[in-house]
Amino acid sequence: MYPSDTIAAVSTPVGEGGIAIIRLSGQDSLCILKKIFKRKNDGGFLSHRFYYGEVVLPDSLTVIDDAMCVYMKAPRTFTCEDVVEIQCHGGTLIVEQILRIVILLGARLAEPGEFTKRAFLNGRIDLVQAEAVIDLIRGKTETSINVARQQSSGALSSALVELRDHIRHSLALVEAYIDFPDEDIGVDDQEMILSRLAKAISLSDSLIATYEEGRVLRDGVSVMIAGKPNVGKSSLLNTLLKEKRAIVTSIPGTTRDLIEEVININGLPVKLLDTAGIRNSEDTVEQLGVDLALARISSVDLILFVVDASSPFTDEDRHVYKAISGRNMLVVFNKSDLPRISNLPDELQSISAVSVSTLKGSGIDELKSKIADTFLHGKAIDSRNIVFLTKARHRDTLKAVSAALNLLSDSPDKLAQSELASIDLRDSLDLLGNITGETTPDDILDLIFGQFCIGK
Repeated sequence: MYPSDTIAAVSTPVGEGGIAIIRLSGQDSLCILKKIFKRKNDGGFLSHRFYYGEVVLPDSLTVIDDAMCVYMKAPRTFTCEDVVEIQCHGGTLIVEQILRIVILLGARLAEPGEFTKRAFLNGRIDLVQAEAVIDLIRGKTETSINVARQQSSGALSSALVELRDHIRHSLALVEAYIDFPDEDIGVDDQEMILSRLAKAISLSDSLIATYEEGRVLRDGVSVMIAGKPNVGKSSLLNTLLKEKRAIVTSIPGTTRDLIEEVININGLPVKLLDTAGIRNSEDTVEQLGVDLALARISSVDLILFVVDASSPFTDEDRHVYKAISGRNMLVVFNKSDLPRISNLPDELQSISAVSVSTLKGSGIDELKSKIADTFLHGKAIDSRNIVFLTKARHRDTLKAVSAALNLLSDSPDKLAQSELASIDLRDSLDLLGNITGETTPDDILDLIFGQFCIGK
């Protein structure tokens, strides 16, 4: 049984703001509210109604702040417990004072993600929906938020329920023959079981197939802009961002540090990294920038290899290519508004390329499309109607489920050994329970909810 104590936390970001929210959840929430909140018009607190008044010290009734509050009676709350929210001015000291008083009156400070964890443990949401909450908070694009909203609303959970039902029906038929060992599984029942297994396998495989797109929509990708000095790397960054983020001069070696910015490309969160021109430099500071760029090459998802289209492919270009070879890359011919002179060596001919002019702005849309297609494989992403897997834990578990069901489906004779088939089917149901929370070990739950901020 989950502890029945009352928890409290600040649910708004740390720092000064116009409004801050202190949230309480638990059986003592209303009692604490009555001790510190005085309404302008005396009276009780009806559920799900806002009241205007003053937050006061419980002993002296000294006013701390004007505020609004709302009491929400269980079970019609996020946590299925009594919940109170106090909306006060967002000054750091005021918030600290109110939270301190709430703690002194019997509440305790919530652990990270504990409000959502209580919602899960009290049956308000399943684990898939709980995990989607943090994705909603961290969403970087409208598309990634839509994917998280689909999961938080129960779309993925519904698909998993359908998958579970196919396995349960198969298990029920198999166990019926365990109860009557003198009978063999009939042809009709065997075909029904195999049909159910086929549907379960198809559904699990279709969910698994969405993972790569779902992962990049949720987490985003990192894209490094690399090239020799003075080919227009910083200009390309500024053009993609549509703002002057990096200093641009005609002097080689201007960029000496990594510059990172996040942009939205066709719904895909992309972290762009502008780097120092890769070369051997006598300048100590510039060489440190080059070393930083070289150190990041192995960790990025894609490299934009920028080449000056108006000059021949040089030894400096070859030096850059040697540093980034073997990595996922696009060749970007910059300065395409000038007469084309550059010719790529044979080893680069098979690499996808695009011509742009950061001066004229041409080719930028094509470059964005190529970046998105690299990760989304040219698919049109309908984030409002397609259910995506976004977590490796979900994908790996469904792969294990699919593998177990395939072993049964590919060996119909194994169905005649009802006890063995029953074990495999039950193991598959337990695996699904790890995703939705019915059988998830406590250490995994702690790891999941530990990623949340305090107050959510």
